[in-house]
Amino acid sequence: MTLPNQKYRELVFQILYSKDLVKSEDESAILQMMMTELSVSKKNVRMALDKVNRLIQVQDAIDTMIASASTSYDFDRIQSVTKTILRLALFELFFEQAAPPKVVIAEAIRLSKKFCTLESSKFVNALLDYLYKSSLGDKAEITQLNEQAQELLNSEQAASEAASAAQDPQITFVESMETEDDEHTI
Repeated sequence: MTLPNQKYRELVFQILYSKDLVKSEDESAILQMMMTELSVSKKNVRMALDKVNRLIQVQDAIDTMIASASTSYDFDRIQSVTKTILRLALFELFFEQAAPPKVVIAEAIRLSKKFCTLESSKFVNALLDYLYKSSLGDKAEITQLNEQAQELLNSEQAASEAASAAQDPQITFVESMETEDDEHTI
């Protein structure tokens, strides 16, 4: 049974992310996990693995493209999920060229909204739009990309501050001591 294009792209994305995360050469484990978790056929997983392996062959060139475009947001700071989405989209845009560019960019935004954040999807959109327009010789506007990178950075900082405040052991300890004192007061 043939998978719809969106589900196939999600399968490719998840395999690529898994390979990036685990760095394992054991494709049989990935094959089995994807078949079980996503309820897809062995044939579909093998096709997706083939695409992932072709992408990995040009990944250094793709990463260079991302790093060159993302001047105000360092390549190493881009979250792995976002980086994986960008890699897949750039592979489809510049190396595979099987789908129209607007479809590829729209699908990358959809994946970002599904697996990342709204800020990440805006950053993905701006970066892909910049690289695609640049490839056509159009004068691409880097301002939008820089703005989206700053928005992503602000979002990360706010999340980090919120996480730190929520995990502050001193606040938790003091609050628990006050609660215990209140319970023992007669």
